[in-house]
Parts: sequence; structure tokens; C-alpha cells
Amino acid sequence: MILPIAFALGFAFGWMRAGKRGGNRLDKLQYGAGHGIAFVIVVLALTVLLDRLDVV
Repeated sequence: MILPIAFALGFAFGWMRAGKRGGNRLDKLQYGAGHGIAFVIVVLALTVLLDRLDVV
């Protein structure tokens, strides 16, 4: 459940970042997808790490 939330937050962050740089709709989609995937990878790595350390 946390991974879709991470993707959504990353997508929103990327969309806003592209908007501030004056990007069009396709630029915003590309930035959103890239940031969303990056956020998912980071959150997945943290989740695995915390699980291995028996924190969660």
C-alpha cells in the first residue's frame, strides 16, 4: 500500500517541478513518471532494509 502512495507523491513532485521549469504537458508527464519511479525505488529499498533489520 505504501508503494502506490510513494509513486503518487513522486509523480506530483515531478509534475510541479516540470511546471516550474515551463514544461508542456508531455514534459510534466515524463518528469512525473521519472520522479514517481525513483520514489518507489527509494521507498522499496527502505522498506526492505527496515524489514531486514526487524524494525518493522
